[in-house]
Amino acid sequence: MTAAEIADGATARLAERLLGMRANREVIPPDPNHSVRWHQHSYPSPLARWNYHPEYEIHLIRKGTGKFIVGDHIGTFEAGHVALVGSGLPHDWVSDLEPGEVLENRDAVIQFDGRWVEQAAALVPELAEVGPLLEQSRRGIEFLGRSAEEAAAAIEAMGATSGLQRLQHLFALFGILTRAPQEERRYLAEEWFRPQLDGQAAAVVDLVLEYVFSNHAGSVKMSEAAALVGMPEPTFSKYFKRATGQNFSDLVRKLRLAHARRLLERTDKPISDICYEVGFSNLSNFNRHFLNDAAETPRNYRRRVQT
Repeated sequence: MTAAEIADGATARLAERLLGMRANREVIPPDPNHSVRWHQHSYPSPLARWNYHPEYEIHLIRKGTGKFIVGDHIGTFEAGHVALVGSGLPHDWVSDLEPGEVLENRDAVIQFDGRWVEQAAALVPELAEVGPLLEQSRRGIEFLGRSAEEAAAAIEAMGATSGLQRLQHLFALFGILTRAPQEERRYLAEEWFRPQLDGQAAAVVDLVLEYVFSNHAGSVKMSEAAALVGMPEPTFSKYFKRATGQNFSDLVRKLRLAHARRLLERTDKPISDICYEVGFSNLSNFNRHFLNDAAETPRNYRRRVQT
């Protein structure tokens, strides 16, 4: 895909997204009948985009595979993925889709105000146990193994109930996440991550992420991303770094390495084949970046995760 091909229609698409974008952040509508909001949505959806909000979010992916970004962390997901996203932390989950494909009710999402937990804990002291978990969630937490399985079941149970039963499942979910052992937690964004987002920046980043996630295994160029959003390349580079906390080239590299980890975990493909499949041009460069990112070689990583 050339810069000229990308630029055709890009201005109209960007304008459409900007017009539909609320200023500064996503607005989470309160649910007058429940303490927290539980909802589900399909993909693609206007709700599935690079966004942030002051509410905490517990996110379950029910079907499909894809890539996600939480803060400055890039990863891959599959059905059963559970994550807790802290207040104000930007995030997005992008599924691998065939042309025209729609994943019905891909996501089940719980959103709640941190002040509600604080106020409730003043009356129900046991809820204070959730406080450290919410503090840790400022980086985003992906839950793994049995903790993810139990959390997914509690999230689904919340959606199927109301009243006291729903509250019962919520407290059970808090207990599961709070008691999750460290080996079943993956902390996502770096401690220092501090984005500078507004409504326009969120729309621009969302459009660029769509381009990168769709083309990461092939040719991904900053010049094409800049053309997509109608910016000169130097301006785009600074804008993207300010909005996401990372360089454009770092995002592409992290995405390729995340894809490589999934292939190393799930397949027996030769490492040399994986190198080229995820978009690296030579094996030594791939091995060096993988070692820097994972603190081990691709071969050692595969041996460890497949045992």
